[in-house]
Amino acid sequence: MRCSKCSAPAVTFIRYNGSHLCRAHLIEYVERRVKKEVRAQLKLEGEAHIAVGASGGKDSQTAMFLLHRILGCRKNVRLTAITVDEGIEGYRAETVPKVRELCERLDIEHAVISFSEVANMDLDDMVRMTDEREACTYCGVFRRRCLNLKAKELGVDVLALGHNLDDMAQSILMNFMRGDVERLARLGPHDRVQPGLVPRIQPLRTIPEKETYLYAMLADLPFSDAECPYAEHALRNEYRAIVSEMERKHPGTRHSILGSYDRLRPLMREGFPQATLSACECGEPTLQKRCMACEMLARLKGGTLIERG
Repeated sequence: MRCSKCSAPAVTFIRYNGSHLCRAHLIEYVERRVKKEVRAQLKLEGEAHIAVGASGGKDSQTAMFLLHRILGCRKNVRLTAITVDEGIEGYRAETVPKVRELCERLDIEHAVISFSEVANMDLDDMVRMTDEREACTYCGVFRRRCLNLKAKELGVDVLALGHNLDDMAQSILMNFMRGDVERLARLGPHDRVQPGLVPRIQPLRTIPEKETYLYAMLADLPFSDAECPYAEHALRNEYRAIVSEMERKHPGTRHSILGSYDRLRPLMREGFPQATLSACECGEPTLQKRCMACEMLARLKGGTLIERG
Protein backbone atom coordinates (compact mmCIF):
# COMPACT_ATOMS: atom_id res chain seq x y z
CA MET A 1 0.00 0.00 0.00
CA ARG A 2 1.07 3.57 -0.73
CA CYS A 3 0.51 6.65 1.40
CA SER A 4 -2.71 8.52 0.58
CA LYS A 5 -0.76 11.80 0.59
CA CYS A 6 2.38 10.78 -1.34
CA SER A 7 3.88 7.80 -3.13
CA ALA A 8 5.88 6.49 -0.15
CA PRO A 9 5.08 3.06 1.32
CA ALA A 10 2.35 3.25 3.96
CA VAL A 11 3.11 2.13 7.52
CA THR A 12 -0.50 2.12 8.74
CA PHE A 13 -4.13 2.28 7.71
CA ILE A 14 -6.33 4.75 9.61
CA ARG A 15 -9.69 2.96 9.57
CA TYR A 16 -11.76 5.82 10.99
CA ASN A 17 -10.87 8.14 8.08
CA GLY A 18 -9.89 5.64 5.40
CA SER A 19 -6.35 6.90 4.81
CA HIS A 20 -3.02 5.12 4.44
CA LEU A 21 -0.06 7.02 5.90
CA CYS A 22 3.68 6.71 5.43
CA ARG A 23 6.17 7.27 8.23
CA ALA A 24 6.52 11.02 7.63
CA HIS A 25 2.79 11.66 7.31
CA LEU A 26 1.91 9.53 10.35
CA ILE A 27 4.38 11.54 12.44
CA GLU A 28 2.98 14.81 11.05
CA TYR A 29 -0.60 13.62 11.65
CA VAL A 30 0.07 12.82 15.32
CA GLU A 31 2.09 15.97 16.01
CA ARG A 32 -0.50 18.29 14.45
CA ARG A 33 -3.27 17.01 16.73
CA VAL A 34 -1.09 17.05 19.84
CA LYS A 35 -0.06 20.66 19.11
CA LYS A 36 -3.74 21.56 18.83
CA GLU A 37 -4.47 19.99 22.23
CA VAL A 38 -1.47 21.67 23.87
CA ARG A 39 -2.60 25.07 22.57
CA ALA A 40 -6.15 24.44 23.78
CA GLN A 41 -5.24 23.06 27.20
CA LEU A 42 -2.26 25.23 28.17
CA LYS A 43 -2.64 28.93 28.85
CA LEU A 44 0.99 29.99 29.10
CA GLU A 45 1.50 33.36 30.71
CA GLY A 46 4.99 34.08 31.94
CA GLU A 47 7.13 31.20 33.18
CA ALA A 48 5.64 27.72 33.45
CA HIS A 49 6.89 24.51 35.02
CA ILE A 50 5.29 21.47 33.39
CA ALA A 51 5.79 17.95 34.72
CA VAL A 52 5.02 14.72 32.87
CA GLY A 53 3.83 11.65 34.74
CA ALA A 54 6.42 9.31 33.24
CA SER A 55 5.94 5.56 33.65
CA GLY A 56 8.30 4.47 30.88
CA GLY A 57 5.51 3.12 28.68
CA LYS A 58 4.78 4.24 25.11
CA ASP A 59 2.16 6.83 26.08
CA SER A 60 4.05 8.80 28.71
CA GLN A 61 7.30 8.61 26.71
CA THR A 62 5.50 9.98 23.65
CA ALA A 63 3.84 12.71 25.73
CA MET A 64 7.18 13.78 27.18
CA PHE A 65 8.91 13.73 23.80
CA LEU A 66 6.17 15.75 22.10
CA LEU A 67 5.92 18.34 24.88
CA HIS A 68 9.66 18.81 24.59
CA ARG A 69 9.35 19.03 20.80
CA ILE A 70 6.53 21.58 21.02
CA LEU A 71 7.61 23.64 24.04
CA GLY A 72 11.28 22.80 24.58
CA CYS A 73 12.51 25.80 22.61
CA ARG A 74 10.61 28.23 24.84
CA LYS A 75 12.83 29.78 27.50
CA ASN A 76 9.86 30.40 29.78
CA VAL A 77 8.92 26.71 29.95
CA ARG A 78 10.62 24.13 32.16
CA LEU A 79 9.92 20.41 31.75
CA THR A 80 10.33 17.73 34.41
CA ALA A 81 9.50 14.01 34.42
CA ILE A 82 7.99 12.45 37.54
CA THR A 83 8.02 8.67 37.91
CA VAL A 84 6.01 6.89 40.58
CA ASP A 85 7.63 3.68 41.82
CA GLU A 86 4.80 1.58 43.20
CA GLY A 87 7.18 -1.09 44.46
CA ILE A 88 6.10 -3.93 42.17
CA GLU A 89 8.83 -6.55 42.10
CA GLY A 90 10.35 -7.05 38.65
CA TYR A 91 8.22 -4.34 37.00
CA ARG A 92 9.52 -0.83 37.66
CA ALA A 93 13.12 -2.09 37.41
CA GLU A 94 12.44 -2.45 33.67
CA THR A 95 10.51 0.78 33.08
CA VAL A 96 12.41 3.40 35.12
CA PRO A 97 15.61 3.10 33.03
CA LYS A 98 13.56 3.91 29.91
CA VAL A 99 12.40 7.18 31.47
CA ARG A 100 15.93 7.99 32.57
CA GLU A 101 17.27 7.31 29.06
CA LEU A 102 14.78 9.66 27.38
CA CYS A 103 15.27 12.36 30.01
CA GLU A 104 19.02 12.26 29.42
CA ARG A 105 18.49 12.46 25.66
CA LEU A 106 16.19 15.49 26.02
CA ASP A 107 18.07 17.05 28.96
CA ILE A 108 14.99 16.92 31.19
CA GLU A 109 15.08 16.65 34.99
CA HIS A 110 13.84 13.30 36.30
CA ALA A 111 12.32 12.88 39.78
CA VAL A 112 11.18 9.61 41.33
CA ILE A 113 8.75 9.18 44.22
CA SER A 114 7.76 5.83 45.70
CA PHE A 115 4.79 4.37 47.53
CA SER A 116 7.14 3.41 50.34
CA GLU A 117 8.09 7.08 50.87
CA VAL A 118 4.47 8.20 51.00
CA ALA A 119 2.71 5.21 52.58
CA ASN A 120 5.58 3.40 54.34
CA MET A 121 4.70 0.32 52.29
CA ASP A 122 4.73 -0.58 48.62
CA LEU A 123 1.95 -1.96 46.44
CA ASP A 124 3.18 -5.54 46.84
CA ASP A 125 2.81 -5.11 50.62
CA MET A 126 -0.71 -3.70 50.18
CA VAL A 127 -1.72 -6.62 48.00
CA ARG A 128 -0.39 -9.14 50.52
CA MET A 129 -2.56 -7.45 53.18
CA THR A 130 -5.69 -7.36 51.01
CA ASP A 131 -6.32 -9.11 47.70
CA GLU A 132 -4.84 -8.93 44.20
CA ARG A 133 -8.26 -7.91 42.90
CA GLU A 134 -7.97 -4.66 44.88
CA ALA A 135 -4.49 -3.82 43.58
CA CYS A 136 -5.64 -1.35 40.92
CA THR A 137 -7.88 0.51 43.37
CA TYR A 138 -5.04 1.04 45.85
CA CYS A 139 -2.58 1.78 43.07
CA GLY A 140 -4.75 4.49 41.52
CA VAL A 141 -5.29 6.31 44.80
CA PHE A 142 -1.63 6.30 45.86
CA ARG A 143 -0.31 7.09 42.38
CA ARG A 144 -2.45 10.24 42.37
CA ARG A 145 -1.18 11.17 45.82
CA CYS A 146 2.46 10.59 44.85
CA LEU A 147 2.17 12.64 41.65
CA ASN A 148 0.44 15.52 43.41
CA LEU A 149 2.90 15.56 46.32
CA LYS A 150 6.00 15.49 44.12
CA ALA A 151 4.55 18.06 41.72
CA LYS A 152 3.88 20.47 44.59
CA GLU A 153 7.31 19.81 46.08
CA LEU A 154 8.92 20.72 42.75
CA GLY A 155 6.77 23.82 42.25
CA VAL A 156 5.02 22.41 39.17
CA ASP A 157 2.27 24.48 37.57
CA VAL A 158 0.73 21.77 35.37
CA LEU A 159 0.97 17.98 35.33
CA ALA A 160 0.74 16.26 31.93
CA LEU A 161 -0.52 12.68 31.75
CA GLY A 162 -0.14 10.27 28.84
CA HIS A 163 -3.79 9.24 28.51
CA ASN A 164 -4.56 8.35 24.89
CA LEU A 165 -7.92 8.29 23.08
CA ASP A 166 -8.62 4.68 24.08
CA ASP A 167 -7.98 5.53 27.75
CA MET A 168 -10.31 8.54 27.55
CA ALA A 169 -13.14 6.64 25.87
CA GLN A 170 -12.87 3.85 28.46
CA SER A 171 -12.87 6.30 31.40
CA ILE A 172 -15.89 8.18 30.06
CA LEU A 173 -17.81 4.95 29.53
CA MET A 174 -16.83 3.59 32.96
CA ASN A 175 -18.06 6.64 34.83
CA PHE A 176 -21.22 6.91 32.74
CA MET A 177 -22.16 3.25 33.29
CA ARG A 178 -21.50 3.59 37.03
CA GLY A 179 -23.71 6.67 37.13
CA ASP A 180 -20.85 8.74 38.56
CA VAL A 181 -21.60 11.97 36.69
CA GLU A 182 -19.77 14.06 39.27
CA ARG A 183 -16.53 12.19 38.66
CA LEU A 184 -17.20 12.32 34.93
CA ALA A 185 -17.36 16.11 35.12
CA ARG A 186 -13.91 16.15 36.79
CA LEU A 187 -12.13 13.93 34.26
CA GLY A 188 -10.19 16.75 32.70
CA PRO A 189 -8.23 18.24 31.21
CA HIS A 190 -8.42 20.73 34.08
CA ASP A 191 -8.70 24.42 33.31
CA ARG A 192 -9.47 25.51 36.86
CA VAL A 193 -7.01 25.41 39.74
CA GLN A 194 -8.17 23.82 42.99
CA PRO A 195 -6.18 24.71 46.13
CA GLY A 196 -3.74 21.91 46.91
CA LEU A 197 -4.23 20.12 43.58
CA VAL A 198 -1.91 20.50 40.60
CA PRO A 199 -4.10 20.80 37.46
CA ARG A 200 -3.65 18.14 34.79
CA ILE A 201 -3.58 18.17 31.02
CA GLN A 202 -3.82 15.29 28.54
CA PRO A 203 -1.95 16.14 25.32
CA LEU A 204 -2.56 12.68 23.76
CA ARG A 205 -6.30 12.52 24.46
CA THR A 206 -7.24 12.50 20.75
CA ILE A 207 -4.53 10.03 19.65
CA PRO A 208 -5.58 6.35 19.43
CA GLU A 209 -3.37 3.88 21.27
CA LYS A 210 -2.19 2.24 18.04
CA GLU A 211 -1.02 5.58 16.65
CA THR A 212 0.78 6.41 19.89
CA TYR A 213 2.56 3.06 19.71
CA LEU A 214 3.53 3.62 16.08
CA TYR A 215 4.75 7.14 16.79
CA ALA A 216 6.95 5.92 19.66
CA MET A 217 8.46 3.27 17.40
CA LEU A 218 8.98 5.55 14.38
CA ALA A 219 10.49 8.29 16.56
CA ASP A 220 12.85 5.68 18.06
CA LEU A 221 11.76 6.43 21.63
CA PRO A 222 12.91 4.13 24.44
CA PHE A 223 9.85 2.58 26.06
CA SER A 224 8.86 -0.57 27.89
CA ASP A 225 6.14 -3.01 26.82
CA ALA A 226 6.09 -4.57 30.28
CA GLU A 227 2.60 -5.08 31.67
CA CYS A 228 1.84 -4.64 35.35
CA PRO A 229 1.37 -8.11 36.90
CA TYR A 230 -1.82 -6.88 38.59
CA ALA A 231 -3.39 -5.51 35.39
CA GLU A 232 -5.39 -8.66 34.68
CA HIS A 233 -7.67 -7.84 37.63
CA ALA A 234 -8.51 -4.31 36.48
CA LEU A 235 -12.18 -3.53 35.85
CA ARG A 236 -10.99 -1.29 33.01
CA ASN A 237 -10.23 -4.44 30.99
CA GLU A 238 -13.95 -5.03 30.48
CA TYR A 239 -14.49 -1.50 29.19
CA ARG A 240 -11.39 -1.77 27.01
CA ALA A 241 -12.93 -4.83 25.36
CA ILE A 242 -16.27 -3.04 24.85
CA VAL A 243 -14.68 0.05 23.29
CA SER A 244 -12.32 -2.02 21.12
CA GLU A 245 -15.16 -4.17 19.78
CA MET A 246 -17.33 -1.14 19.02
CA GLU A 247 -14.40 0.56 17.28
CA ARG A 248 -13.78 -2.57 15.22
CA LYS A 249 -17.40 -2.70 14.08
CA HIS A 250 -17.91 1.06 13.85
CA PRO A 251 -14.66 2.98 13.20
CA GLY A 252 -14.74 6.38 14.85
CA THR A 253 -16.58 5.22 17.99
CA ARG A 254 -13.78 6.42 20.31
CA HIS A 255 -13.78 9.88 18.75
CA SER A 256 -17.59 10.04 19.07
CA ILE A 257 -17.44 9.15 22.78
CA LEU A 258 -14.81 11.82 23.46
CA GLY A 259 -16.59 14.38 21.28
CA SER A 260 -19.89 13.81 23.09
CA TYR A 261 -18.15 14.18 26.44
CA ASP A 262 -16.53 17.46 25.40
CA ARG A 263 -19.88 18.86 24.30
CA LEU A 264 -21.58 17.80 27.54
CA ARG A 265 -18.78 18.87 29.88
CA PRO A 266 -19.88 22.53 30.22
CA LEU A 267 -23.36 21.37 31.21
CA MET A 268 -21.99 18.87 33.72
CA ARG A 269 -19.83 21.59 35.25
CA GLU A 270 -22.90 23.74 35.76
CA GLY A 271 -24.74 20.86 37.40
CA PHE A 272 -21.72 19.78 39.44
CA PRO A 273 -19.69 22.90 40.27
CA GLN A 274 -16.33 22.44 41.95
CA ALA A 275 -16.78 21.62 45.61
CA THR A 276 -14.87 23.41 48.33
CA LEU A 277 -12.03 21.18 49.45
CA SER A 278 -10.84 20.85 53.02
CA ALA A 279 -7.47 19.66 54.30
CA CYS A 280 -7.04 16.06 55.40
CA GLU A 281 -4.94 15.31 58.47
CA CYS A 282 -2.10 14.47 56.05
CA GLY A 283 -2.31 17.94 54.49
CA GLU A 284 -3.70 16.81 51.13
CA PRO A 285 -7.03 18.24 49.88
CA THR A 286 -10.17 16.16 50.29
CA LEU A 287 -13.93 16.37 49.85
CA GLN A 288 -14.45 14.42 53.09
CA LYS A 289 -13.00 14.53 56.59
CA ARG A 290 -10.22 12.20 55.54
CA CYS A 291 -8.75 11.63 52.06
CA MET A 292 -9.07 8.23 50.42
CA ALA A 293 -5.35 7.49 50.75
CA CYS A 294 -5.48 7.97 54.53
CA GLU A 295 -8.65 5.88 54.78
CA MET A 296 -6.96 3.08 52.89
CA LEU A 297 -3.89 3.27 55.10
CA ALA A 298 -6.07 3.13 58.20
CA ARG A 299 -7.86 0.09 56.79
CA LEU A 300 -4.56 -1.63 55.95
CA LYS A 301 -3.10 -0.96 59.37
CA GLY A 302 -6.27 -2.03 61.15
CA GLY A 303 -7.05 1.48 62.38
CA THR A 304 -10.51 2.84 63.04
CA LEU A 305 -11.84 4.66 60.01
CA ILE A 306 -13.24 8.16 60.44
CA GLU A 307 -16.86 8.26 59.35
CA ARG A 308 -17.23 9.84 55.91
CA GLY A 309 -19.52 12.81 55.32
